[in-house]
Amino acid sequence: MAATTTFIVPKRQILTKEDLEKFHDSDAFNDFIGFIERLNNSVKGLSLTTECFISPTLSKMLEILDQMNAYCEEIPPVQNEKSRFGNPAFRDFYDRVVNNAEELHENFSLPSAAIKEVSRYFMESWGNRKRIDYGTGHEANFMAWLLCFEKLGLIGSDDYASIILRVFQKYIDIMRNLQFKYWLEPAGSHGVWGLDDYHFLPFMFGSSQLIGHKYIKPKSIHDKDIVDEFSKDFMYLSWVKEWKKVNEGMIKMYKGEVLGKLPIMQHFMFGKFPDCCGIKIPSAVGASQMNMKEGKFRRLPFD
Repeated sequence: MAATTTFIVPKRQILTKEDLEKFHDSDAFNDFIGFIERLNNSVKGLSLTTECFISPTLSKMLEILDQMNAYCEEIPPVQNEKSRFGNPAFRDFYDRVVNNAEELHENFSLPSAAIKEVSRYFMESWGNRKRIDYGTGHEANFMAWLLCFEKLGLIGSDDYASIILRVFQKYIDIMRNLQFKYWLEPAGSHGVWGLDDYHFLPFMFGSSQLIGHKYIKPKSIHDKDIVDEFSKDFMYLSWVKEWKKVNEGMIKMYKGEVLGKLPIMQHFMFGKFPDCCGIKIPSAVGASQMNMKEGKFRRLPFD
């Protein structure tokens, strides 16, 4: 990493369809989806119990996730009879994350100038404080957090499988706990996918794990005994006859239904890694101009 590298505190850049189109045609998009695909390929045929090499950087990632889990355990939900979704105690958890994120990132071998940028992606990985919700956009920011470490040379291809089987899996476990404990609202229902209201990537990576498995087929999801026996080893689903076909479809769906949807990607953050992909003017200005052309004004989708 060049000594003159300038780091940028990440901010939202995608507010219009034009912004999203520029992102899809950018090096930033190719870097991000390429990272996802490399991680996906790294876990083909591997179970969650496969022995993994844990580098010093990954060890520190696991430690910081343990700290997030500790915050969750220390902050109980409060009585909230007004709504079945959105326990206000989540805001206390979120504030704890934000207040400690930069200090926790000092434990990594990061350039000091990079800490604000990298830690911001981490903060954005846990949901939305105001709405008390969580969705695939937050999940994408967690992947952007991981990508920062690769861009900074702190992780490489030898770490890929461990990133998914240990780091990402722990993140998902913590998020499941947060979702149930604080009744997080899904940030947009994705029931049309037949998958999950909160997450997408566990299904993609999970289908990759099962490619070539001798016994577990997509239809096995309907067999309770098989589900009970293998649930600790694999993340999986059922659609078609071959896991390879499932996995290929999941990658296409992720590009189209997550990275290709404005309501999701308007919450994606851009700093140095990834950069703002050629968007020349602030997106808030771009959104205002678009609304004027359409003869209408809409409140910007910021918190």
